[in-house]
Amino acid sequence: MLNTQMKQALELGNQDKILFDLPGVEMKYDELQSRLPSVEIRFAIKSCPLTPVLNCLANKGSGFDAASPNEILQAIKTGAQINKIHYGNTIKSDQQIQQAFSLGITDFVTDNMADMQAIATNAPGSHVFCRLATNGKGAVWGLSRKFGCSNTDAINILTKAKIAGLVPAGLSAHIGSQQMKAKSWVDFLTYVGETLMQLKSKGINLKYINIGGGFPAIGYMDKTGKNLTPPVDDIFAAIRDGIKKIQQQAGYPIRFMMEPGRALVADQGVIRAHVTRLTEREQMNGEKQNWLYLSCGKFNGLYETDALQYRMVFPGNNETSQVSAIVAGPTCDSDDVFNSEEHLISIPQNLKSGDPVWLLSCGAYSTSYTTQGFNGFEPLKHHFIHSADIESRIKNNTRLNELKSKLSVVSLDVEYSEVSNEY
Repeated sequence: MLNTQMKQALELGNQDKILFDLPGVEMKYDELQSRLPSVEIRFAIKSCPLTPVLNCLANKGSGFDAASPNEILQAIKTGAQINKIHYGNTIKSDQQIQQAFSLGITDFVTDNMADMQAIATNAPGSHVFCRLATNGKGAVWGLSRKFGCSNTDAINILTKAKIAGLVPAGLSAHIGSQQMKAKSWVDFLTYVGETLMQLKSKGINLKYINIGGGFPAIGYMDKTGKNLTPPVDDIFAAIRDGIKKIQQQAGYPIRFMMEPGRALVADQGVIRAHVTRLTEREQMNGEKQNWLYLSCGKFNGLYETDALQYRMVFPGNNETSQVSAIVAGPTCDSDDVFNSEEHLISIPQNLKSGDPVWLLSCGAYSTSYTTQGFNGFEPLKHHFIHSADIESRIKNNTRLNELKSKLSVVSLDVEYSEVSNEY
């Protein structure tokens, strides 16, 4: 999982940090595009909203799925074409719609009549995608409650959108994050195809289908410590077959897009932290428990411990004797715990304060979920492995250089700040 460059970079210095392998991100981009060559990639910014990562992907030709005006501005600053950026969040105020429209965004996702009407008022003539609800079965995070509507509702919304002066452009959906079952993709794409044909029967021929995200990372473990091993080949075969069937059903060309996030960045990010203390405490029932406290936890980089275990490496530690422990972060919050008594984690018994620990597959959502100083613990510093090729392409991106001066005068009513990046 760790290449030589990553290992060397992790061994430099002793401060806590999160390290991203940008050539690795490019490799994952190429791999995904080769598996689904007819599907346009629009990276989900929320999964890793760091400028070097976004620049890297934009220079590969990626578009972007943005969830707010600030994310839209971030995407524009990469030099990405404006017609490859869409406002994918179905939850947005009138002001946010206006801000996005003023930045040149004309592709919006909706899932309710009120939002659609707000788009018609504040971004007239725009293209709308209606997000279908999914059941989330087979995914680590189902995403099945907060977003999406029934296909009956979607047909009604897109029909009314046309009357309101908008362009009914497409269907959108999300099968759930870290989707583990190929069968879920089969059912999902069948449902999308059925909805497309119902719209066609009403005289609405959509040009786009956004199949969303859900593409899995491969380096995770579940809460019990078992490897999460997605059937990657079966998943992509199911997607390709589903796309082919939809194209045949439609009888006219459909453009497909997707919103990968963790699939591109999760396995390309590693956190270097250190041991705060390995302790033994007697509980109220008289049982003794080992607790390993780390300098990094749920509130400064490892938020997804609610559903995952991250692989830990203790570099330079050759101890063969192990103890079973509960692992936790450094804060005074009782939720800052990685595992339960039922699923103890085996660790070297000789760990001491200050020993380094590397946590793998932390590239997705670690920076975006980080709190800004909870309990006084600062966010992790960001470090990046570049290649000469990446740096040259970004430096010579004339569109990006032109945008820098133009966007220096753009101001939104909301503020955004990013932790300083260190290279």
